[in-house]
Amino acid sequence: MSLLDFDADQLAAFREEITSKYNELKARNLKLDLTRGKPSSEQLDFSNAVLSLPGDNYTSKDGTDCRNYGGLTGIVDIREIWAKLLGLPVENVIAGDASSLNIEFDLIAWSYALGNNDSPRPWCQEEKIKWLCPVPGYDRHFTITEHFGFEMVPVPMTETGPCMDTVRELVKDPQVKGMWTVPVYGNPTGITFTEEVCRELAAIKTAAPDFRIMWDNAYAVHTLTDDFPPVYDVLAFAAEAGNPNRFWFLSSTSKITHAGSGVSFFASSTENLKWYQMHANVRGIGPNKINQLAHAQLFGDAEGVRILMRKHAGSLAPKFARVLDILDKRLSEYGVAYWTKPEGGYFISVDVVDGTAARVVQLAKEAGIALTAAGSAFPLKQDPNDRNIRLAPSLPPVEELEVAMDGVATCILLAAAEKAAQ
Repeated sequence: MSLLDFDADQLAAFREEITSKYNELKARNLKLDLTRGKPSSEQLDFSNAVLSLPGDNYTSKDGTDCRNYGGLTGIVDIREIWAKLLGLPVENVIAGDASSLNIEFDLIAWSYALGNNDSPRPWCQEEKIKWLCPVPGYDRHFTITEHFGFEMVPVPMTETGPCMDTVRELVKDPQVKGMWTVPVYGNPTGITFTEEVCRELAAIKTAAPDFRIMWDNAYAVHTLTDDFPPVYDVLAFAAEAGNPNRFWFLSSTSKITHAGSGVSFFASSTENLKWYQMHANVRGIGPNKINQLAHAQLFGDAEGVRILMRKHAGSLAPKFARVLDILDKRLSEYGVAYWTKPEGGYFISVDVVDGTAARVVQLAKEAGIALTAAGSAFPLKQDPNDRNIRLAPSLPPVEELEVAMDGVATCILLAAAEKAAQ
């Protein structure tokens, strides 16, 4: 029986009980953090060997002295590993520094200031720029397009990817210049796009000739099991469909080795890469090739990456299992929340009673449990239903995670009871 179906007496009794539990929670003076999907110390330790690499060998396999300037595309050693891992041609993969978000910002900034290689004019000269944003989605993505003043148009997510009926209609507008995506184990839903959706995105007819899809494969190998999802070669799909320049394909080692000091990757069509390098060559003289070589030596090959990611899964999977178990035991009988059950990635997406997400986050904060702000998974942080909350189980130890999630469940129930009593 749903909490929302309780009669007045049942609701009053339940509210008194859950308020008492909440007061007990506050009295514990907790200080717990579930805000961001950071790797735990245990996970970071898996890659500590990279700190002593490349040792005395500074030369890449093609003879490049990695200590010196140059090499705008990155060294072939790491590019070959990532091309194999993602099923892409190595000649279409560039290796850069640290975060793929940096490259994503550059792609938007250069298109805005100068136009991309298919643009009739720089985007800053357009009357209006619109960008499609599957929701719930990645807050850092939305922050970039917000920064440039784009009108961000929400697109509902389905179990197979973004709602293609919606996308199909929206791209008829020439002001729609692109779309954010996290196609594998999406942030925060954990949804992986089907091959059918990938192929349709590659082939769909758009009014804007310079329409781009930011294909952020941040979690391509971030499984919670021993199995890895297929990574579709959308570059080939797009070329077959006559739209070779459609995808800007990103990836990185940020949650594989050490966050902030890894290697980023940009893959795209030959024409797109030439455009990118033209501007990147002005911005800088080349990436950190020593770090790229260290990572290539750490991994050895694509299977070496998978071996490392299975270690990550061994650390993460028990945490996700505990979160899901607590949500089920504390909330299922009351019908006040629904949540994803991801097989990979870093997040669990929870939908609570409409109009209560912000209240849940407030209650949790007052009890010493930090959650990502309600609405963060939507453009401009505005969830029209005030229902979505993103959980990040990766950082805390299991013992702290259990306490935090039991507390979050109490907050969800209290907020739902308050709403029902209105």
